[in-house]
Amino acid sequence: MSELTFEQMLEESFKTIHTGEVVEGTVIDVKPEEIVLNIGYKADGILTRSEYTNEPGVDLTTIIKPGDTMEVKVLKVNDGEGQVLLTYKRLAAEKGNKRIEEAFNNQEVLTARVAQVLDGGLSVVVEEVRIFIPASLVSDTYEKDLSKYAGQEIEFVITEYNPKRRRYIGNRKQLVAAKKAEMQKELFERIHEGDVVEGTVKNVTDFGAFIDLGGADGLLHISEMSWGRVENPKKVFKVGETLNVLVKEISGNKIALSLKFEDANPWKDAAVKYAVGNVVTGKVARMTDFGAFIELEAGVDALLHVSQISKEHIEKPADVLKVGEEVTAKVVDFNEADKKISLSIKALLAPEAEAAGEAEEDADVVSVDIDAVIAEQE
Repeated sequence: MSELTFEQMLEESFKTIHTGEVVEGTVIDVKPEEIVLNIGYKADGILTRSEYTNEPGVDLTTIIKPGDTMEVKVLKVNDGEGQVLLTYKRLAAEKGNKRIEEAFNNQEVLTARVAQVLDGGLSVVVEEVRIFIPASLVSDTYEKDLSKYAGQEIEFVITEYNPKRRRYIGNRKQLVAAKKAEMQKELFERIHEGDVVEGTVKNVTDFGAFIDLGGADGLLHISEMSWGRVENPKKVFKVGETLNVLVKEISGNKIALSLKFEDANPWKDAAVKYAVGNVVTGKVARMTDFGAFIELEAGVDALLHVSQISKEHIEKPADVLKVGEEVTAKVVDFNEADKKISLSIKALLAPEAEAAGEAEEDADVVSVDIDAVIAEQE
């Protein structure tokens, strides 16, 4: 029997490998764009960056180090230069396909980082399998700009699995909707009319602001924003601002909110401050032909009838007054139930008896329904 040469013995000591075979290798060298592995074969295995991951521009030295072991698949036994070409990402994709199939069948919730923000949606990668989430399935509300999701980890389920066409569709919308429904249920079980709750300004309109209460939105109407007058809600509130609001009314799934807290009610001690006979100072808030409305403080307006502005005859208030002007007058009528106050400048100018007589003559004038007038103006 002939003796084997050293080269022959060395050759026989190496295992035989085939294209498509899965082998385990040990990293012996790493470059930014290439990994060299000892796979127990007579030639080393080469794993290029493009066969390691789909992520562009990755520096392999930052994620792999010599001595690491990994499973790879043989692409070519001989690349023409005596080296074995390997792939990691294709093997991972095969395993990933099985993982995605299981998740699809079980409706499992997956978590992955958004790899790309595309024109029509988001792209995520799960074990080297690229999954597309259409814009319409990203959230339960339309979102024009999806850039905020770049690099974020998001949850989703697989709603379409077609490996033949490499079509994998994810759905985040149904998870968002389900979570909101759960939060809404918890919110309505927790809050009651009269509660003070914390919320975040979600949207501001001309008629009010929508406040996110964590599960449902409540409406803070312009009339409930202050005891005083709010002309433009957009100048008062900003989206993202946090507020403590009063739950005024709950009707079905609608929540009415208010910032008119009772301890700040300006009418609470108005009977003392604005008792008949008291002299008060305020600013002209607005005017009509029959009189001027004087703001005594935020939320408390009084009527200064045209006949009570001066001893001389005045055609209309705008002839002698202007909005914003400060005036001093005497309270000649106070109606706490209807929240109505009547003032007179003339009462400060005329003798008390004369002022009382004129007040009686003008009784039918100064008892104007202020609420009706304000409603007409608004």
